[in-house]
Amino acid sequence: MEASTTFKQDLLLREYGRNVQDLVNYITRVEDRAERTRLSQLLINLMAKLNPQLRDTQDYQQKLWNHLYVMSGSTLDVDAPYKLSAMEYLNDKPQKIEYPLDTPRYKHYGKNVELLIEKATELEDEQERDAAIVSLGKLMKTLYRSYNKDSITDIVILDDIRQLSKGKLDMDLAYIERNNLFESNVKPQQDSQNQRSSNQQQNRGGGSDNRTRKNTRTSSSNQRNK
Repeated sequence: MEASTTFKQDLLLREYGRNVQDLVNYITRVEDRAERTRLSQLLINLMAKLNPQLRDTQDYQQKLWNHLYVMSGSTLDVDAPYKLSAMEYLNDKPQKIEYPLDTPRYKHYGKNVELLIEKATELEDEQERDAAIVSLGKLMKTLYRSYNKDSITDIVILDDIRQLSKGKLDMDLAYIERNNLFESNVKPQQDSQNQRSSNQQQNRGGGSDNRTRKNTRTSSSNQRNK
């Protein structure tokens, strides 16, 4: 029954494992204080080997003793070189990170786009607001295409910006479409590269035609000489 109870006991510090927890349980049942202290020191040496990353921290020996104290359920009574405290272990625990529960209105844009739009509505300078709308339009168009693999019109992007900003951000649609303001600069660069590649191929083809015409003229001249 005792072994079964020990097995079912929750591990107070999982990084040390079940065997160390069992040793701690045994030490706490030793009646002689001097023997408990000796066994505790031996166990501390073992814990240092099982948890070597603690050696890079300040006062790691004191942390080990506090870990031992925690695993004993704060009942260990020994002649320790440090004042034993479970609070040291509790303070070592990382702070909990709150997980955002609110979901974005449009999943393909994400929550960060909504935060950027919120920041853009705080801009007072009109030119800065227009520049923010253009940047947002390019980003949202790219995100939409990555998420849906479909094309999307500027009017839809602009309408989404209006809705997410609650009407605070707006631009002239005709001006946006006429200047392709919501298009990224990647496509024109690719077209330019394709044009350069086509020109190079034409130049190489032209060189081949010149060599062919030159060979034809040479053959005709040889025939006339004969």
